[in-house]
Amino acid sequence: MKSNLIHGTVAAACALLASCYPYPEVPPHTQAGPSNGPTTTSSQEQQKIQEERDRMKAADEKKKKEAEDNNRLIKPDKPEKPTTGGGSSDNKTKPPVEKPRTDWPFANPVPGKDGFVFSPYNQKVVDVRDIPSGTLVQDPTYPAAEKKYFRVP
Repeated sequence: MKSNLIHGTVAAACALLASCYPYPEVPPHTQAGPSNGPTTTSSQEQQKIQEERDRMKAADEKKKKEAEDNNRLIKPDKPEKPTTGGGSSDNKTKPPVEKPRTDWPFANPVPGKDGFVFSPYNQKVVDVRDIPSGTLVQDPTYPAAEKKYFRVP
């Protein structure tokens, strides 16, 4: 009876230990981990990527063409009245000239540090030493495409 109790206890302990062992959900040969070398895409994957790019270009060109067609439909067929006074007889209109923006925000100076200011956009410290007061400068914490400018106090 004692041996049955011991064997039963050992079997239960083994079952409990086996149930607690974490089995990998992914087979070891496909498991993600540090790669041994650079990964490259196959020619089939590259071909799929190129096809997707071509589809996107075609869709963009189609949208541009539709926009041009819509603009032609909106334009009036009859010519505009010529303006009186000197000038050419052409009815061409000049595109509106954008006025340069003059209301750029001023940066706030960093207390105790001459030549350093807080950016008005993200409050990061920017070095403006040797730049005269009132000068328009680009925020170096943003790319040039975003056009984040401010004036030096």
